[in-house]
Amino acid sequence: MNPQTIRKSEIKLVRGLLDLVVLGLLKEKSTHGYGIITNIRRNFGVYFGPSTIYPLLNEHETKGNIKSEWDLTHDRPRKVYSLTSEGQSLLTGVEESLYQICNRLNEFGMNRLSFTKPIESQIKGKAMISIWLQQQILINTYSVQYITT
Repeated sequence: MNPQTIRKSEIKLVRGLLDLVVLGLLKEKSTHGYGIITNIRRNFGVYFGPSTIYPLLNEHETKGNIKSEWDLTHDRPRKVYSLTSEGQSLLTGVEESLYQICNRLNEFGMNRLSFTKPIESQIKGKAMISIWLQQQILINTYSVQYITT
């Protein structure tokens, strides 16, 4: 298969999961918009610019999924975003939906997909989601793992 076609598919997949990715990043650590942009690029190898990320952040803030505060301790003021309890609930629901989708794909014979769901009784403290797409989409691995803190 053409590597360009595979790359386009990878970008579409990350774009489709962008809400989940952003909320997952904010669950891990509060950060400013540019930090989110660079984190996505570093972890997923995909660049989404300010014209994509900031409207998404604004939408989630309007819905109450995230909140922002101005950080005036640097040379330039930065708006720092963090996950709210409503955002945490949304993230948990979306994680469950993604789990169900991956299970259905496995039933269709896409057995290269790997998905691990935590047993609630084994989770102590806050569960942290770590989502990544392997750079080699040819391997066609998609994983979502939960790491307990």
